[in-house]
Amino acid sequence: MTLNDDLSEYAVPLTHHSWGPIDDSSCELSTDVQKQFHEKGYAVGSAKIGAELLAKLLSDLDVLMQPGHPGDHLWHEYHTNESTNPDTILFHALGAWRIRQSFHDLLWHPAITVPAKQLLKSPVHFWHDQLFCKPAHHGGVVAWHQDYSYWTRTTPMQHLTCWIALEDASVDNGCLHYIPGSHKWELLPMTGLAGDMSSIKRVLNERQWQTFQSPEPIELEAGQVVFHHPLTIHGSFENRTDRSRKAAVVNMIGDSVTSNSDEPLLEGIPVIPKGELLRNNFFPLLRP
Repeated sequence: MTLNDDLSEYAVPLTHHSWGPIDDSSCELSTDVQKQFHEKGYAVGSAKIGAELLAKLLSDLDVLMQPGHPGDHLWHEYHTNESTNPDTILFHALGAWRIRQSFHDLLWHPAITVPAKQLLKSPVHFWHDQLFCKPAHHGGVVAWHQDYSYWTRTTPMQHLTCWIALEDASVDNGCLHYIPGSHKWELLPMTGLAGDMSSIKRVLNERQWQTFQSPEPIELEAGQVVFHHPLTIHGSFENRTDRSRKAAVVNMIGDSVTSNSDEPLLEGIPVIPKGELLRNNFFPLLRP
């Protein structure tokens, strides 16, 4: 295996040694946590990504954030700065699992896949991954949005997002904020991913906008994960602290999701015709 290999050719984890001593039962969500997910639209997982794997992910991420690294042709998207504010920086990229073994094997980690199967009530397939990194002092925002507004090229809406703190995420350095219960709203138009935090106001009614006056922050320690529904409105504010805030995201789908487009679902992958299940090496089965 070389640094230029496309790891999407491997539909199983390449090694488990960095996962540490972890079993499926310790990763299961309690009944109360599952109830919270269905009531609020999000819930924090019970298990953490271990220190050894975290260290490897962060080491690999340092390389991946440098343009021109080996394997850079495998990205679906790569933005060294997606912020619309020139004074802030938001690194955002899709496709790390194809380039580095740590991000590849992370997809199968039971801290992610065991709760995903509980919440999706289905075998779990991979949809795509993301990296969101905010540097110290001038990290940019991720504006309020619903994930599924970007994913209507797939249907039905049987999706789940897992957000993994690679470093401690606090209110001060730009942790996730959620609008409780917003997963019960309708699908809203896209209003931009990395711009103005108030841009979503133009697609909300007055009652909906009032809920934005009391969003719920989710502070996480490095290695913790939070799951959210594809319609749950979420975003994160600027990082003005002296420490960075790095996160990985694993987006997953259930067994019934099909293509809703005759265009490539992600840049650089073959077309899956409209109406066909997502079943090729780019969408591996994570938990049967």
